[in-house]
Amino acid sequence: MLRPSFFKSSTVTLVSVALIAATSSSMRADDGVFAVNAEPELLWNGGEFTEGVAARSDGLIFFSDIPSDPATAGRILMFNPATRKTQVYCADSSKSNGLEFDSGDRMLACCGANGGLRALCEVTEAGLVRGLSELFEKKPFNAPNDLAIHPDGSVYFSDPRYVGFEPLALPGMWVFRFDPQTGATTVATKFASKPNGIGISPDGKTIYVANTDNDSVGLPNKPAGSKKKMTLEAFDIADDGTLTHRMTLVDFGSEDGIDGMTVDASGRIFAAVRSERRFGIAVYSPAGIEMAFLKTPTLPSNCCLGAGQDADTLYVTAGGELYCVKVKM
Repeated sequence: MLRPSFFKSSTVTLVSVALIAATSSSMRADDGVFAVNAEPELLWNGGEFTEGVAARSDGLIFFSDIPSDPATAGRILMFNPATRKTQVYCADSSKSNGLEFDSGDRMLACCGANGGLRALCEVTEAGLVRGLSELFEKKPFNAPNDLAIHPDGSVYFSDPRYVGFEPLALPGMWVFRFDPQTGATTVATKFASKPNGIGISPDGKTIYVANTDNDSVGLPNKPAGSKKKMTLEAFDIADDGTLTHRMTLVDFGSEDGIDGMTVDASGRIFAAVRSERRFGIAVYSPAGIEMAFLKTPTLPSNCCLGAGQDADTLYVTAGGELYCVKVKM
């Protein structure tokens, strides 16, 4: 989530010129990914700040609605593609943000700060939130933001801070790895100054991290400074689960970068780009080459592909809404 208006690393920088080169066609939907003249379809518009959209294996779509009021817990909603209806699934989500389902269809959630649980959590079928990883070295997390599940079942989650009144206890904003077999949480990498969205390649060898550093932690009397780094990074996943050999795939320069993302079965990266000048869903190859761009009605926060017969539908959270658009598989 990025609120509106507000080892030895081997680093190779491949500065993308896609943002500049594609400006003249920023309204387009490339016919290799989206249909020509495709536009997102509004499905629901009753939220404040929607995020973390994820599909369960039965095709149901879940997403977070994050309130700005610290006294309001937030909620998780469920959209049914068959009935086109949306209902509350979890009425008190402890400021859930990113959502994912593991191989057993267990919902996992990153619960953030600003009155939230600040933990990696499980959300039960009864809609109850239970902490899985709440502390690191006996200190609370900053604000777990987004997550991705590796084929081996381990969970990678980002821990930045954009909003929240709670003091920061950790000395940095890192990507963590949670082992569901042992319950252990370890640092996967410190080589992203403010990690946000996360995606994993289909073969489980590469992890993509949106480094969305706005130089602000959302604390009172801590005004935002100049943006420090807005990039899409790729890391190799080592045998021990740590992230190595960082490579910058896309550099957004002075523009706002990526919030959330998803990776499809062919390795395409669908990313929610929040640049005020050119916002929407950008589709990148594993090498960071822009393949397509779809403008959204407002700044997008995250996206996911549907499941089963709905696997060719991309769901997008943006503003306080949920949208969808068909994708060529």
